[in-house]
Amino acid sequence: MDDDLKKPSENGSNLFEDLKRQLNDVFGSSTGKFNFMPMLVEGKPAAQGQETNKEEEEIHEFIEKIRAFNMKPREVKDYLDRFVIKQHEAKKVLAVAICDHYNHVKQSLNDKNTQDKEYSKQNVLLLGPTGVGKTYLIKNVAKLIGVPFVKVDATKFSETGYVGSDVDDMIRDLVKSANGNTEMAKFGIVFIDEIDKIATSSGIEGRDISGRGVQINLLKLMEDSDVSLFSQTDVMSQIKAAMSMGGDKKSTTINTKHILFIASGAFDKLTDIIKTRVGARSIGFNLQKSREVDDSYEFLKQASTADFIKFGFEPEFAGRLPVRVACEPLKANDLRDILASSEGSILKQYLDDFAGYNIELSVSDEAIAKIAELASEEKTGARGLLTILERLFRDFKFELPSTDIGKLEVTEACVDDPEAGLNKILGKWT
Repeated sequence: MDDDLKKPSENGSNLFEDLKRQLNDVFGSSTGKFNFMPMLVEGKPAAQGQETNKEEEEIHEFIEKIRAFNMKPREVKDYLDRFVIKQHEAKKVLAVAICDHYNHVKQSLNDKNTQDKEYSKQNVLLLGPTGVGKTYLIKNVAKLIGVPFVKVDATKFSETGYVGSDVDDMIRDLVKSANGNTEMAKFGIVFIDEIDKIATSSGIEGRDISGRGVQINLLKLMEDSDVSLFSQTDVMSQIKAAMSMGGDKKSTTINTKHILFIASGAFDKLTDIIKTRVGARSIGFNLQKSREVDDSYEFLKQASTADFIKFGFEPEFAGRLPVRVACEPLKANDLRDILASSEGSILKQYLDDFAGYNIELSVSDEAIAKIAELASEEKTGARGLLTILERLFRDFKFELPSTDIGKLEVTEACVDDPEAGLNKILGKWT
């Protein structure tokens, strides 16, 4: 088919060129102002040329920033401390991995000899329960470094890509996050959540082939692989691929050599495997204490490659995630600190929400402590804060904007009984 498109037609051009003109004629005449993808038209309009120059400048500035990377691990951790409460060990491990990775990228850009040297990429694996800040850590790291970032859920991928997504789609999503700029995307960060869900399982019906297939496909991406920007299962991608045959000079692939992969998961069942291997007593937990507290964190800190293999990871796949660290569960005091001192506190969102109605919101220290206590009971980490705050402020948000009340002071009593607190305020207003 490709050869047929390139054969000369009666007027001397090829069929592909004829098709482009016909498409522009049809769509242009029907809309009066249709611009059928400038890349299909021979030559570049002035506006497109200006956009191209701007894009080239952005790429140049970005590459120069990577070439000049000089951050130290402590600087990275200090930055993360502003946004993420606790997780000090995870921050240290992540800071070192990030600095090592981008120092290597810098050296590769500045010294061609470095490109030929063997280098094991320090892809990271974060272990721990939901809501402890794993995603937030990576988002802020990417923001600090200034590189494209994408978060994907491992459970949506399948081995073939026809039922579920192809693993290559995560790289295409990274390119999208970079506004289609492959030169910037190839230095970005891919965060794969729920990675524990693609572990294979042994049972009556044998091994989980799909999970194993996804792992094997991910192996290629995590090291050095060329990924097509056009998905075989996406019709629009195939149309764009066909269009690129007509003379588009942009690259149709992206290399993953300098993309950092960071994966995370709760790994609940891994804890049992580690307990069996090391025993509770070997790390200072007696039977009574194990019944009283969640000791998962203490065991996850001791996870070995053999444990991951027994859990259901292929040996090669476990080896592609050499940097591993467990995240601590959050207690009520930690949740209080998140509300009170984190620069990314969800409470700031509610302050802005009420400010949009010209209502000044203030929350007492006692109320913050009570909110944190209730959120801790949700057992969902920092996500529990949103659950409690939404429940607390739901009726306030509905009723107060229709009044001329300009200030809302939330006390511990109001947190205990939001309805009574609202009625009290409305009673004073009426």
